Amino acid sequence: MSRVSRRTLLTGGVGLAGLGVGAAAVGAGREMSSPQPEASTLPFFGRHQSGIVTPMQTHASFIGIDLLDKADHQALQGILRMWSQDAANLTQGKPGFSDTEPELATAPARLSVTVGLGPGAFTSSALAERRPSWLAPLPPFAIDRLQERWGQTDLVVLVASDDPMSLAHAVRAVIAPVRRRTRLKWVQQGFHHGRNLFGQVDGTVQPADDRHDDLVWNDGAEQKWLAGGTSLVLRRIAMNMDTWEALDRRGRELSTGRTLDNGAPLTGVDEHDEPVFTATRGGVPVIPESSHIARAHQRSDREQFLRRPYNYDSPPDSGLIFATYQRDPLVQYVPVQQRLSDHDALNEWTTPIGSAVYAMLPGAKEYLGETLFV
Repeated sequence: MSRVSRRTLLTGGVGLAGLGVGAAAVGAGREMSSPQPEASTLPFFGRHQSGIVTPMQTHASFIGIDLLDKADHQALQGILRMWSQDAANLTQGKPGFSDTEPELATAPARLSVTVGLGPGAFTSSALAERRPSWLAPLPPFAIDRLQERWGQTDLVVLVASDDPMSLAHAVRAVIAPVRRRTRLKWVQQGFHHGRNLFGQVDGTVQPADDRHDDLVWNDGAEQKWLAGGTSLVLRRIAMNMDTWEALDRRGRELSTGRTLDNGAPLTGVDEHDEPVFTATRGGVPVIPESSHIARAHQRSDREQFLRRPYNYDSPPDSGLIFATYQRDPLVQYVPVQQRLSDHDALNEWTTPIGSAVYAMLPGAKEYLGETLFV
């Protein structure tokens, strides 16, 4: 591979093809299995970015970054080229461009690096008209107690892996090379277990796989460059463990509308049984109308989105990094969140403290974001 300076990348002077890194170079589009789980790889190149509909990795870091000069779209292009170059290698178990610890890159363990843009990335006159209409802060919700330190950023990078060392190494590769042109605002670290810290089975309700093209991926109808991308709503939800633990098991199940042992609705047996909200026992609804499952249940076909919850535990703060992906957050996510804000039994123990919205880039042929700059 020829060597091209970081300065050249930041000024947009070369593509990854010129570096010998491309779809053909890394076997794009196929998820590589391995008898050694730590050597398993996810494709970097393709129509969609990995890390969105990919089966969830066990560890994740969401990195929120602001641009120092929001009007310099060429600097943004250079950053995306640089991240693409490193991610194309790191996800395949190869060192990054200026990797000082190449030994840490050999076990990617399904590493993915997924990049999105916040509203501030569209500040320049060259990009202003390319901002999706929905890319803006969510409307205020009565339950929100948002903290600026977990707020909106210009860029977001989701780095996820089944191995915490691989993850830490890749996070370093994202942050370190761009610090002269950006400001790191936050890193939200989480882990996926299948249950949240309240002991509830989490992420049960998801769109069917054959609805992803319709409900998750953008079709480019409004912004042609975004075809194959999606939107991310990222909410940080604090969970009051002390008061929750004072509630008995029956009270916990009634507040959620599901059993704690396997996540089945209170009218069912298995996790994915369809809840029956009209069922009563002794004249009383089996699933309370105020329960989380009743309030979150979709009222229309469009009220569906992909849920990707990660737990965080930084005593004394614990909670959930609730990430959702959908074609249009205003149509799909906001109506559900509004109902939960209006009334949800779980609100007594949960408080949203962070909120942000991003346009997640389409997958890369040469580098991430290439269609935005055409």
